[in-house]
Amino acid sequence: MDRLSLKAEERKILGKKVKKLREDGQLPGHVFGKGVESESVCVDGKTFLKTFKEAGETGLIDLKIGAEKVRPVMVRGVQYDPVSDEPIHIDFYQVNLSEKVKVPVPLVLIGEQPESVKLGEAIVLQTLNEIEVEALPTDLVEKIEVDISTLQNIDDAITVGQLQFDKDKLTVQVPEEEIVVKLAPAVTAEMEKLLEEQAAEAAAVAVEAAAVEGEEAAVEGEAPAEGEVAEQKTEAGEQESTEKPSAE
Repeated sequence: MDRLSLKAEERKILGKKVKKLREDGQLPGHVFGKGVESESVCVDGKTFLKTFKEAGETGLIDLKIGAEKVRPVMVRGVQYDPVSDEPIHIDFYQVNLSEKVKVPVPLVLIGEQPESVKLGEAIVLQTLNEIEVEALPTDLVEKIEVDISTLQNIDDAITVGQLQFDKDKLTVQVPEEEIVVKLAPAVTAEMEKLLEEQAAEAAAVAVEAAAVEGEEAAVEGEAPAEGEVAEQKTEAGEQESTEKPSAE
């Protein structure tokens, strides 16, 4: 991976006062490392984002502090504002170029999709997005490519041990039998439509059954029993005879 460079300035503004730096387009940062003196710095925000996009977390950056000092660093972490999602602080880790470091390297899928995927019979399932490797800082790679065109049948898989990279320079910290990507069965569009139709039919039957049950309950609640009808007629007849005047 090519070495990138980034200009920085020593930072004496600390604490809450760094808000003014951000307003001026500067990002506060901190340089630290094993057996090295820590240092507070600031960098131009736009320039940093451009550099970070190229370097990622595995690329070496020559951090040029002031006019003379150069520190080989890697971006160990970036803090973001929870509301605006803008970067607000950077952690630079100074490396020893003669000592190996462990870092996560992204796994990027390449190659033409298998025919079974195009036909909707399978999906490409990536189970690992990155792997940790150990290497000298100058031997680190930006990514490891995974060619999925070799996958043909359901359950075909590519393991860590099958990845293509310079194994003399990079030591993977993951078991070789670990699956990176595989072909898994996919539900076809026709099957999805059938399942949706079955679900809709079941829902319609349930609604219809509930409606019929409600109507039956309503009818039962409104119709009096035969005994109640006879009793009501008797009471009505008695009331009528009582209310009629005598024929005296």
